Amino acid sequence: MKVNRHAKIIELINKYHIETQEELAEYLNQEGFKVTQATVSRDIRDLKLTKIPSENGKQRYALHQHHESAMSEKYIRVLREGYLSMDMAQNILVIKTVAGMASAVCAALDAMKWNEIVGSIAGDDTIMCAIRSVDDTVKVMDKISKIIL
Repeated sequence: MKVNRHAKIIELINKYHIETQEELAEYLNQEGFKVTQATVSRDIRDLKLTKIPSENGKQRYALHQHHESAMSEKYIRVLREGYLSMDMAQNILVIKTVAGMASAVCAALDAMKWNEIVGSIAGDDTIMCAIRSVDDTVKVMDKISKIIL
């Protein structure tokens, strides 16, 4: 559950300008994660989030850039824990995950910033990735295969 919550936090702070722990807790609760401010505080510390200036002159949460390798390990762990199978249909990659893990695995894939992936969407246990070409789809499948082994 913690891995899913951490992936959701990363997704939320990348999507919204979140200024406070209470605001982050509200977003998490709206997404189905029943959390308290204390839990959010621990998650912020675990993820090593930092506050950066936003366009409106206020502060917002962001990933600390110097801990990218540590975050990569978290993304890899999420991918390994949630992945079940994958298949391609031309330049569309369909990834099956453990029930309820598609969003977390999708967020991890997005955070890896592979240039072959144009975009991705997740349901409950399925992710669809739009890939630039059929050849790139094969490359992404190879990258994922190497990670999950």
